[in-house]
Amino acid sequence: MTRPAIALTEPSGPPRRPLLVLGHSLGTGPLIWENAAPLLAREYRVSLLALPGHGAAPVPAAPFSMEELSDAVAEGVRSISDGPAFYAGVSIGGALALELALRHGELFAAVASVASGAELGGREHWEARAELVRSQSTASLVRQSAEVWFAPDSIAAEPVLTGRILRVLQETSAEGYARCAEALGGYDVRSRLAEIGIPVLAAWGEHDTVAPEAKQDEIVVGVNSGGAELARKARIDGVAHQPPAERPGATADVLLEFFGGIGR
Repeated sequence: MTRPAIALTEPSGPPRRPLLVLGHSLGTGPLIWENAAPLLAREYRVSLLALPGHGAAPVPAAPFSMEELSDAVAEGVRSISDGPAFYAGVSIGGALALELALRHGELFAAVASVASGAELGGREHWEARAELVRSQSTASLVRQSAEVWFAPDSIAAEPVLTGRILRVLQETSAEGYARCAEALGGYDVRSRLAEIGIPVLAAWGEHDTVAPEAKQDEIVVGVNSGGAELARKARIDGVAHQPPAERPGATADVLLEFFGGIGR
């Protein structure tokens, strides 16, 4: 195992405002935040994260764990932020939110796990997915992903962006996707949620079958079992598994409300 390489864009937004890092889902990239990021950049210095083998981040040559991925992100955040930052991520990016809260809570004022969970399918599921993309490429995932990722009205509401996201999936490095999938295979922080000591938002899409409300309840109950009411949940209506792309305004509103209330 080794610490993987990630990429963070130069922060965009009002000077001297807190940093907000936005993480994406597996096989997509920063593109999912394209329409939501400008809304968030009105209040925060926004930096877009690219996971290993996605976007501007190089394809990883060796396996890595979610813990090591969180260490890489924390190192990047330290290089562009002088004070406590905020983080929001979707799916694997949401899993990363929980890892960051566990391992690097001193760097963050709060995190948001969007369309994610404290465990996301287990080793057998993700090893099979990694084997599939290595043998048939990420193009083999496009049809199923279109059905799972987007709510019934989302493609009609955002036809250009959703189409571009599916093309990005098709063009994503098979090895980059597979390495991230294998990291998810070893991810399970359910027994450690009570150790989290910073505020956590567990947000989910109304139509999400991958990370439904029960996954969010698990996060909230687990974090709050530590003795402080640090976690809460929020539903984003009209979306499935890619909320920032499906309903960017609604997603931004949920995040702005949560992050804006920290410390008040």
